[in-house]
Amino acid sequence: MRSKAPAPAPGRDWGSNAPVDPGASNSVLMRAISLVGTPYRYGGNTPQSGFDCSGLVNYVYDDMLRKKLPRSSSALAAYQGQKIQPRQLTAGDLVFFGSRGQVSHVGIYVGDGRFVHAPSSGGTVRLDHLDGAYWRDHYTGAKRVIE
Repeated sequence: MRSKAPAPAPGRDWGSNAPVDPGASNSVLMRAISLVGTPYRYGGNTPQSGFDCSGLVNYVYDDMLRKKLPRSSSALAAYQGQKIQPRQLTAGDLVFFGSRGQVSHVGIYVGDGRFVHAPSSGGTVRLDHLDGAYWRDHYTGAKRVIE
């Protein structure tokens, strides 16, 4: 999945919400950002092997919080946890993307309408904006797994 227009749409306000557990959110945020540039690899789940989208999420949450999460993006979307409206997003929330009711991609929200994710074959873990053309059109929701 490649974003052709990563620039945000003007005027969108993502709000600024304090996380429930600032320490946990900050550790997830810092670890996720530290992995930017790691190569994408389908099925990958470590910095050494590369990451796919759900492998990145699993690695960060396990590494920083010892939290075991489901392995696929669709299973993560179905996982227990509070559903979040866009203006309620806080650092560490999971954001989901897909089409026709199917979730096919996940990332970690970092704040200011941005998220870290492992987007596609041949790419690297990167920071994108939720208002980028592709991501805005394929956003399906968010979940809070830090409580």
